[in-house]
Amino acid sequence: MNWLTNFVKPKLSALVKRKEVPDNLWKNCPSCGNMMHHKDLTENLRVCNSCNYHFRISAEDRINLLFSNGDFKEIELDTITDDPLNFVDKKKYKDRLKEYRRNTKRNDAFILLDSKLGNKEIISGFMNFEFMGGSMGRAVGAAIVKGAKIAVEKKIPFLIFTASGGARMQEGIISLMQMPRTVAAVELLHKNSIPYIVVLTEPTTGGVTASFAMLGDITLAEKGSTIGFAGKRVIQDTIREELPIDFQKAEYLKEHGMVDIVCHRKDLKKTLIDILNHIQK
Repeated sequence: MNWLTNFVKPKLSALVKRKEVPDNLWKNCPSCGNMMHHKDLTENLRVCNSCNYHFRISAEDRINLLFSNGDFKEIELDTITDDPLNFVDKKKYKDRLKEYRRNTKRNDAFILLDSKLGNKEIISGFMNFEFMGGSMGRAVGAAIVKGAKIAVEKKIPFLIFTASGGARMQEGIISLMQMPRTVAAVELLHKNSIPYIVVLTEPTTGGVTASFAMLGDITLAEKGSTIGFAGKRVIQDTIREELPIDFQKAEYLKEHGMVDIVCHRKDLKKTLIDILNHIQK
């Protein structure tokens, strides 16, 4: 009996035991419920092949999608002193920064590149939603200012991809100061006749929307992106009125004149190249 229990039974169990399936093999579309294998989703640029719902993608994936030939060089950002307010909520702000830096291998929520799109050299910036929700603190503000100054110096366009929940609460009033600071950076571009192009992605909200995100000479948005300042429910509770179901979506903003172009992700690179060719004739 011991021989059967200790030797034969485990051998038989190992043969017939169902293999564990990884949790991330399949993805359900939150819009239509369509289930996609992760390989199919990746090949389709993380867009649902049934309803064209655009899943969020990381800043690194977006860079690789836009500059497929590696036509970019990362610009080192200035070192910013951490935690100016010694902020503590459930944990210290310094500890949060260490955690996100370890997980993302990035110092903060912005990536700045000297890049080439088509045959046009541009300065491009990408907000990294995976780093504290792409929140804008001093480091992000400084990166945008640096990008604008380099664009002016080299006389080339400045392109920014936004993806943010807004200002970074752990930096308090200092994070709010980045709103006029980034607006001043955009004004510097305008004064020097440097094209400024913004691509709004899911989501773009809060103080980012209320500053540099909506000041582009040309403003694009990815299909279905949520774009706004306060949340829809907050607005409804304030004005005590029901808002349209597509309120704060890219298509709604285009209809009301706040966005120039709503673009499918697969067409985004070509659209940007066409824009650059047009404005730099």
